[in-house]
Amino acid sequence: MKLSVLDQSVATSDHSHDMTLQNTLELAGFCEELGYNRFWVSEHHNHPTILGTAPEILMGAIAARTRKIRIGSAGIMLPHYASLKVAEQFRVLDALAPGRIDLGVGRAPGSDQLTARLLNPNLYASDEFPQKIMELKAWVDGEELPSNHPGHRVHAYPATETHPTLWVLGSSDYGAQLAAHLGLNYAFAHFITDGAGTKEALDLYRKNFKPNGENQKPCSIVCVWALAAETEEEAWIQFESRMRWRMDRNMGVLGPLLPPQNASRTMRPDEDLYMDEFKKNALVGSVQSVENKLLELANHLEIDELVIITWTHDHAVQRRSYELLAEAFNLQNQSIAA
Repeated sequence: MKLSVLDQSVATSDHSHDMTLQNTLELAGFCEELGYNRFWVSEHHNHPTILGTAPEILMGAIAARTRKIRIGSAGIMLPHYASLKVAEQFRVLDALAPGRIDLGVGRAPGSDQLTARLLNPNLYASDEFPQKIMELKAWVDGEELPSNHPGHRVHAYPATETHPTLWVLGSSDYGAQLAAHLGLNYAFAHFITDGAGTKEALDLYRKNFKPNGENQKPCSIVCVWALAAETEEEAWIQFESRMRWRMDRNMGVLGPLLPPQNASRTMRPDEDLYMDEFKKNALVGSVQSVENKLLELANHLEIDELVIITWTHDHAVQRRSYELLAEAFNLQNQSIAA
């Protein structure tokens, strides 16, 4: 089974924002050495925890530091932008890293409504998402738009031998149906829904998939949150940082990750119940435990690639988690064979 990475450049209480972005670059090179298949970065705005605001820029920096790992966006929030400009940005990226660029696009704002309106004053921009994806696909693939489209004679440059691979991202049935209808690859954000609706969305996508010239069969991956350590105890200690963040977020409080030793606070009874349920379903533990949980999930969902997202206060703990999982799944030998 293949493993990939999603890194959101998460702010921590003891590190500067520029150091956080440097850690993302370092992690990309490290994960390439470990044999991971893809390294994706996300887009969020006005978010004090997630510092990845411009994936297209971060991807360029990653491309300059890597040689073979696929690099992608998870994703570009397409309603904010003109499809032509996104196509041009990603064609440039593909020229810098030929055949290694994944263009994941989403419909959600990746921000609050005020910030989304500042990015694009059009209140109905998300309603245009299907049309924007069809335009984007044509420009990314180097095809002409229909003769009745205003952009019929417009081309996205540079023109190269390869082109980015388009992915529809989602955490609901909407993205699954759209990806199936357009015959595109589909990535489900299991970590956003805590797994709810994952199987249903994948089944819907596979059942309704319409082949096109490039994609003759459905292709789907799932992004999950996971944290592995040498021992169960160590993993759950490091998980306290995310647990505290999650509980604070439920109260409308966002901020950088706290160190695990400072992450505890008094919980209300309803929070204790939520926390117990959240921990019960978390992919956290010793590397053997997490490996088994990931394999069980992949078998249940009938997929052969998982994208792993890991938040930790200490960058070294995050690196070690990815290293342990790479060893458990023998990723380096897979990479050599490929």
